[in-house]
Amino acid sequence: MKPANRVKMTADAPLPVRDGIAPSRVYLPRGQWASLGDFLAARFPHVDEAGLRRRVAQGDLVDTRGRPVDFAGPYVPDQWLWYYREVPHETPVPFDLPVLYQDDRLLVVDKPHFLASTPGGRYLRETALTRLRAALDLPLLTPMHRLDRETAGVLMFCIDPAYRGAYQTLFQSRQVAKTYEAIAPWRPDLRWPLRHCSRLRETGRHFTMCEVPGEPDSETRIDVLSHGAELALYRLQPITGRKHQLRVHMSALGMPLVNDAYYPILRPYADEDDFSKPLQLLARAIRFVDPMDGRERRFQSRRVLQCRPLAVGV
Repeated sequence: MKPANRVKMTADAPLPVRDGIAPSRVYLPRGQWASLGDFLAARFPHVDEAGLRRRVAQGDLVDTRGRPVDFAGPYVPDQWLWYYREVPHETPVPFDLPVLYQDDRLLVVDKPHFLASTPGGRYLRETALTRLRAALDLPLLTPMHRLDRETAGVLMFCIDPAYRGAYQTLFQSRQVAKTYEAIAPWRPDLRWPLRHCSRLRETGRHFTMCEVPGEPDSETRIDVLSHGAELALYRLQPITGRKHQLRVHMSALGMPLVNDAYYPILRPYADEDDFSKPLQLLARAIRFVDPMDGRERRFQSRRVLQCRPLAVGV
């Protein structure tokens, strides 16, 4: 679903944003289910039937008018039902989410490592969007872009939905300059600065990406800020915005980011995060011309990457 549609969906929902969590919805297509309960059991196979019955009995599922539905009632297709998602267990992310800037239109924060940008999958409450909606009482707050959960740094939101389209266009048309910093193995044999271009496609395994032959559709400019005998601090400037682009490009150059659990080798899944080993990737700054007043905006992270055994300036 496009972000603009999510904003409208939240505004039109029969349930309010609760504790920073916007309601979700499920569509009832045409089918042969004898009861609403039969459909729900088929639609949510990962939830036990007792849990579904409990939630319906509590009035947690409502129709477009906000009326609770009946688990044993007849199945009526071509309508939406609304509900609040539940995530069984979320480990609290023990890092703060400081605000870098706020006005009537924009909110810019300094996201920590391990905190997802928006709800999805296993993460609902431990996300930047949920935290900010609840803490700042901004139920219609929406993200302008996203950072990987593992990546820290500058993250921008729109406060007033009326302005979201104008700012979103900046990102879509590549009018926002983004600068990242990363720590990875030092490659003295390469000529700096350099530009890396490649064609990226999904591998089909745990949302990872890989480079494939063909016309390039991703580009990153890379330079060295400082280095030691083994590690270097790099400046990364993505020209395109492909998924995991920086991580894949650095790995392809033989410089996988420190503490990257995905590249070059996908590590076994762990139920709990090791907060002492964050991915060494930071969204340092973003810069753009504000479409509302023509002013140049620049927001910069105050965070510092953790692994810095760097001695020699370049």
